Amino acid sequence: MKALVLAGGRGTRLRPLTYTMAKQLAPVANRPILFYVIRHILDASIEDIGVILSPETGDQVQAALAEYFPGRPFTLILQEQPLGLAHAVRVARPFLGDDAFVMYLGDNLIGQGIRDLVETFRREQADAVILLKEVSDPRMFGVAEVDGDGRVRRLVEKPQTPPSRLALVGVYVLAPCIHEAVEAIQPSWRGELEITDAIQYLLDRGYRVQSRILQSWWLDTGKKDDLLEANRVVLDEQAQRAIEGHVDADSRIIGRVTVEKDARIIRSEVRGPAVIGAGTLVDESFIGPYTSIGRNCLLRRATLEHCVLLDGVRIEGVVRLEDSLIGRNAVLRRAFPDRSALRLFIGDDAEVVL
Repeated sequence: MKALVLAGGRGTRLRPLTYTMAKQLAPVANRPILFYVIRHILDASIEDIGVILSPETGDQVQAALAEYFPGRPFTLILQEQPLGLAHAVRVARPFLGDDAFVMYLGDNLIGQGIRDLVETFRREQADAVILLKEVSDPRMFGVAEVDGDGRVRRLVEKPQTPPSRLALVGVYVLAPCIHEAVEAIQPSWRGELEITDAIQYLLDRGYRVQSRILQSWWLDTGKKDDLLEANRVVLDEQAQRAIEGHVDADSRIIGRVTVEKDARIIRSEVRGPAVIGAGTLVDESFIGPYTSIGRNCLLRRATLEHCVLLDGVRIEGVVRLEDSLIGRNAVLRRAFPDRSALRLFIGDDAEVVL
């Protein structure tokens, strides 16, 4: 079995951050979302992995794969235009051949692995297995109607009147017959080849399509608040106390805090769960829970809580920063003291003086 990871697209909902980076590389607990996707695939004993890239961000994704999975080979597949998930399958056909494969959207974050999904595909001798999650408002997703045995009866893309509350999570296990379906379907009203239409094609012709219900959390990290929530959940579940950097005698580290190599904590307090990236300086500051600070940042006389800072950020004199996402190398300074809380979403290389 192979795996196809979708790491293309334009990430319009996460702008301005995605003007300069791939949405799949947005950090959660100081690791790109793509890292967690690849780990799930490897944990399911799938070694042959193809990655769909876009022309705009392909180099960034390739560099991240080399950094977080050094020495591991990936098959890199360029999708010139974001023309749909089924189109990505078509573009990847030379890599996929006649093998069954897992298709995993690279900006999805789920709270459990995919081994059970793969085992269901093999045990049921299915032609497709889809992962579903019950949601409060399914109108923004592909939606499945299933019977009591988990067999899929119908799929609908973003319906105004959903047949159920079961949304497609974005992880699929597919047999080679999906290629027949991809070649047969027509673009949707969005001008894209929809994977839901391809799987519906299989259903209409009597192919066996099964489902599994995700029992843990699922976060679609396409928006700022979703990314902050993903950071909170992952830190809550996975953060560990690990002090590899320098913490001076006037500082306090409370709870599960990771201070990476060459980071320095001076006259400051850090309350976990939190992670401080390598080479970062925290001076006369308070870092509250659910905060991830990237590499080579500078925080001086600052108070942060429930924030994600990318690499190279500089924050000085900001007394309260909450629920914020700050892009790479951004600068945030207060010219005059003010204790009012700030909630910001700033892209790369921006400078804000208050």
